[in-house]
Amino acid sequence: MVSARFGCRLDGTTASSAVKRGEHFKDAEEPLVRDADPSRHRASCLIRAGGCFGLYTNHLIASPTSRPTVVDLFCGCGGLTLGLVAAGYRSTLAIDRWPAALDTFRRNIGDHVHESDMAFVATLPECDLIVGGPPCQGFSSAGLRQQSDTRNSYVRAFAAIIAERRPKAFIFENVEGFLTAGNGTYVRDLLAPTIAAGYSIHLRKVNAANFGVPQHRKRVIAVGGLGFDPGFPEFTHRAFGAPGAGLARVGCKPARTVGESIMDLPSAATEAPGVPTGHWFRPLAGDDLIRARLLGPGQTMRDLPEELWHRSYRRRALRRVMDGTPTEKRGGPPAGVRRLRADEPSKAITGGSLHDFLHPSEDRALTLREAARLQTFPDEFDFVGTQAERIQMVGNSVPPCMAEVVGRVLLGRLPERRRRPTGCGELITFVPTLSAGMSPSLEAASRLVMQEFGATFHEVPSLWHEPVAEFARP
Repeated sequence: MVSARFGCRLDGTTASSAVKRGEHFKDAEEPLVRDADPSRHRASCLIRAGGCFGLYTNHLIASPTSRPTVVDLFCGCGGLTLGLVAAGYRSTLAIDRWPAALDTFRRNIGDHVHESDMAFVATLPECDLIVGGPPCQGFSSAGLRQQSDTRNSYVRAFAAIIAERRPKAFIFENVEGFLTAGNGTYVRDLLAPTIAAGYSIHLRKVNAANFGVPQHRKRVIAVGGLGFDPGFPEFTHRAFGAPGAGLARVGCKPARTVGESIMDLPSAATEAPGVPTGHWFRPLAGDDLIRARLLGPGQTMRDLPEELWHRSYRRRALRRVMDGTPTEKRGGPPAGVRRLRADEPSKAITGGSLHDFLHPSEDRALTLREAARLQTFPDEFDFVGTQAERIQMVGNSVPPCMAEVVGRVLLGRLPERRRRPTGCGELITFVPTLSAGMSPSLEAASRLVMQEFGATFHEVPSLWHEPVAEFARP
């Protein structure tokens, strides 16, 4: 259980009357979040972002029950919900089918989580906001993209739920491959029902590093408002250390780095559980240790002698250039083992990060806690399950810090009462790339979106050094 001196449950209910009296909690039996100032009736979530604690306050001057309510349809371990609660929402229901993730959600956030598939949605409670990141493996560049993957149909189901339930707003998150999967048909599956239901939508590809997350994590986010413009957050940080990352406005402060995020941790243990929990590793041996000793900061498997390449790396690298595998089925770039740089944001944290990423200065892999910090989870967040399940939860999550930024902008525009649209909604902005150009597949998918939803191309010089592809309604 998460312990805290002052606390309230993330679902907004009071953990104890002792919160207001400022009494201490010892071995609390309920999931708690820290409340830095209970006398002012605020609930706040202590989120570690980039190695520095960021205090995101819910501004609960009124009763917690007055906060906008949120339902998370694909909650996983709760990263998206955690960030939204930090922004000022009250979590009332979460749904997933992964037992380990559900147990993690219960331990850290609350027991208002249910193991269910989409058949459960018929009994969804009334809420202000529905959010979700449908399973992305069918779209992800980290694996073979299969248009027939049944998990892809969850996008269509998510959109149907929004159109039927008509919450005030929705937030959708997915991997960047979502844009080009099926030549853009999945984007259409998301937009067509929701726009027809009256939602005004921003759909943009973003880099989490631009929102304070210490990693280059490209994701697609859609924010829709029923009869109103939900807004979309401006970048808070300037990314660097990856191709095209520095295109964002130069006035932003630099993105947080790996070193700022993890270097203040104590020495990692070689046995579980570690301090803080999850901060332990299995010592490398044999060829794995030789590889680690040879790799300098930022170097990858390709910088090693070929005799030290993993067989899987060799097979994947050769496949890309010799067997004519179509681009959309190649998977991501075969970096193999990579030593992170302390002075740059991390590469994207995934379920393979405990094998693929080496510590910037020590000859060992990352620990689970280091990976969680790079995803902006607080040290008090306790992951449940096997080590493989835990890192998969971390890698699958929406970084809480990014979720908080998106949620806070939406919160400032959310109407008190649900509006009844007089007609169809619109695609307000569509930003399919963070660079000045597009791949043929992305260009084809973008044209499909333009044709379907009446968008026209224009440039957005205010946000970028070079013109970036944005499509918006005339």
